Amino acid sequence: MTIIDEEIKKVEEEIRNTPYNKSTEQHIGLLKAKLAKLKQKKIEKAEKETGGKGYAIEKSGDATIILVGFPSVGKSTLLNSLTGAESEVANYDFTTLEVIPGALKYKGANFQILDVPGIISGASEGRGRGREVISVFRSADLLILMVDPFEIEQYKKIKKELYESGVRLNSEPPDVNIRRRDSGGLEISSPLNLTMSKDEIGAILKESGVINVEVVIREDVTAERLIDAIARNRRYIPGLVVINKIDLLDESSLERVKRYGEGEISEDVLYISAKSGKLETLKEEMFEKLNFIRIYLKPRGKEADREEPLILKEGAAIEDLCREIHRDFEEKFRYARVWGESVKHPGEKVGKNHELSDEDIVSVFT
Repeated sequence: MTIIDEEIKKVEEEIRNTPYNKSTEQHIGLLKAKLAKLKQKKIEKAEKETGGKGYAIEKSGDATIILVGFPSVGKSTLLNSLTGAESEVANYDFTTLEVIPGALKYKGANFQILDVPGIISGASEGRGRGREVISVFRSADLLILMVDPFEIEQYKKIKKELYESGVRLNSEPPDVNIRRRDSGGLEISSPLNLTMSKDEIGAILKESGVINVEVVIREDVTAERLIDAIARNRRYIPGLVVINKIDLLDESSLERVKRYGEGEISEDVLYISAKSGKLETLKEEMFEKLNFIRIYLKPRGKEADREEPLILKEGAAIEDLCREIHRDFEEKFRYARVWGESVKHPGEKVGKNHELSDEDIVSVFT
């Protein structure tokens, strides 16, 4: 055990053994900030020792989806079933030594799906090429956590490795605005009645080296969420859990696995057999998780192109659509006409700020 490991263990034990109350909250906040610093120091040390190299991935398509899991959980089989990519499949660990990309088209959206080497416990600290693999995870638009039903506890281990490496699944960044300045000390404000005291918040900021700042907090932030806001290197990525190989389970074993999924897994869970190729539910869930909408473009005097929709994110407006088509459309935009759920009348004339809905038809006039 290294000196850093010993310090981490000591701080974790102190946090566990300190009862939380008004008199100890500031001290616990300090300990949590100190623990975050130590873990980051350990990661940086591991990166230095391994050269800090990651996999160079050229992103393509409308979204990059990455399969995450321990070795031999079935990632290669799933990639092959979804995309037809040639990823070697075998019944031994570490079959996948490089990142294997595959392409899937679904509902007009082009997905890039990546099969990466399996992670192991300690991956966030550099074990088993873990830092290299996790560097790829951080570039994902969607993570699919694959779990073996015979080793169901893999789920918690994967979540731990992702969390320790700064990946936050299915959550939004903290609503905390930290504005650094040259002097003036700490100024903390919030429109809410916060559970954390200002003393505890101030202690965490100081322990993290943040001294001259104006902090505005717009959520009932926890110590962990505040530390995430200070760090500014977290990745907030949607995630989905897939329990594979259910074709190998008898009825009672499948019920046991599903009870675990309902009680212990906080993400949406799908139960599949990658080998079977029956994956329509998974494809639909991937599309939904990415919050995509399909927009059909209608050139003036012609029918809408329903074969190749433009893929945008939910909440996109006409100006986002123009930007996606070409910069000239945004600069020379006059108005647009829209047919679909986002308007009251077919062919309604709208401006740049009009928010679009899935399967709207749009004509842009420049």
